[in-house]
Amino acid sequence: MKVIQLHKDEPTLIKSAAKGNREAQHLLFELHAPKMLSVCRYYIKDVQHAEEAMLNGFFKVFSNLNNFRADGSFEGWIRRIMVRESISFLRRQKEVEFPVEDFENVNEYSDDINTSVEVAQIQQLIDALPEGYKMVFVMYAIEGYKHHEIADMLKITEGTSKSQLFKARKMLQERLQELNKNTGYGIK
Repeated sequence: MKVIQLHKDEPTLIKSAAKGNREAQHLLFELHAPKMLSVCRYYIKDVQHAEEAMLNGFFKVFSNLNNFRADGSFEGWIRRIMVRESISFLRRQKEVEFPVEDFENVNEYSDDINTSVEVAQIQQLIDALPEGYKMVFVMYAIEGYKHHEIADMLKITEGTSKSQLFKARKMLQERLQELNKNTGYGIK
């Protein structure tokens, strides 16, 4: 029997996994699960719930592997599935509310905060945002979605997306200022 090192050739690994090869599916899962858990964790505060969303997302990945057309990266394709699964999870939990607002020209915020805040503290600050603010902030600032894409995915208007982002940034700035004041770090 010829042994093929599948993990070094992702396209071959994807084809094998699409045919139901459990070892190939396992290798794909092992390769992408840590990053995808981080993606789910951006949206879902509780790690166990983020894991649940990630596992549901991987179920969808493997169920729809034949639909992957290699137009973009495989990781990007999985990432989109994880984002949608995280949003669906939050909707099922009824944890997301978007106040009906439509500000077309919400562009004024300051990027002038210099801090010495740890990544874990930033994640805590993001987690403390209201779910709607958090979701739009993560999709825009971390995932790189455009407002029209966010609006489509969340079934809101572009103006609401912009408003939610504006309010999330403002709230994060205020909390960073407070954190810096309490820890003795100055804001420039």
